[in-house]
Order: sequence, then structure tokens, then C-alpha cells
Amino acid sequence: MHREFDFTGVLVPGILTLLVISAALWSVLDQVLVRYAIYRRVWHPPLFRLSLFLILFCVLALASRHALP
Repeated sequence: MHREFDFTGVLVPGILTLLVISAALWSVLDQVLVRYAIYRRVWHPPLFRLSLFLILFCVLALASRHALP
């Protein structure tokens, strides 16, 4: 499990920070995909967006797991 971080006296779970980072990355990537009309070529855009968010979150979680001592 990921460590907790002390943020102004409040312990924030590490998974929450990963969720916030992946949401920010997803938002930027989503805007790029909308700009280039990628969603017109996708069968189910909401499902594709959810899958993209989950992939980003899992990649960050796995990368942070190996980066922590």
C-alpha cells in the first residue's frame, strides 16, 4: 500500500494523490483527444474515457510502487 503524506497536519492517503494526478493528466489528454476528434472514431466514447482514466491511474500506481523504497 502507498504511504500517507502529511499535508498541513492532515494525513492524506497516497492513493488519493495518485487519483488527483491521474485526473489532471486525464483532463489534459481528454482535451487533446477532443481537439483532434478522436472520439468520433471510438465505438463508445464514455467507456473509452473511463478506460483511459483507469489505464492512467494503474500506470501511475505501478510506477509509484516501484519508485518507493
